[in-house]
Amino acid sequence: MTLQAAAAESEIPGAHQGAAPGEGPGEIPGKPTSASRTTLSHIMTHNDTNLLGTVHGGVIMKLVDDAAGAVAGRHSGGPAVTASMDEMVFLEPVRVGDLVHVKAQVNWTGRTSMEVGVRVLAERWNESAPATQVGSAYLVFAAVDADGKPRRVPPVLPETERDERRYQEAQIRRTHRLARRRAIMDLREKRAAEGLDD
Repeated sequence: MTLQAAAAESEIPGAHQGAAPGEGPGEIPGKPTSASRTTLSHIMTHNDTNLLGTVHGGVIMKLVDDAAGAVAGRHSGGPAVTASMDEMVFLEPVRVGDLVHVKAQVNWTGRTSMEVGVRVLAERWNESAPATQVGSAYLVFAAVDADGKPRRVPPVLPETERDERRYQEAQIRRTHRLARRRAIMDLREKRAAEGLDD
């Protein structure tokens, strides 16, 4: 496991429970969701296509990571590295000439990590029709200092009912990530104890 992933997955949940975030002794003041919310827009060209003639999924994933990284850096006030990407879902193909909007915000914070939620929308560059959601993803970022060591991040302060729902859903995703990792480690330890060489 990388340092970033270890830092991101070892967080203690509950920064948003009990006392208000940022109000405990020695706590970093919290930041509202809107303080770092970002939209990255890009017109897709022939350079972005795959063999089927639609935009390559890797191009969209790069835009997702770029937008999420900007949000994580803004929220944490410094460098933040991608620790994991969860549930990258492609809902519709993206075509050459589409204007893609990647909307990202911090959904949840731990001690040194953040979950950033991303929605990807597309519209024709020369039409006024509403944009269509074409993808979504959740990424975990770890804030690091100049030496690459984990550093504290401000608690995120949900501002709307939607922000609050996203915060709660992020906690569920984190619980599932940790449970999945524990189950896999337990299985590997059991197989090793039985002398099974993988």
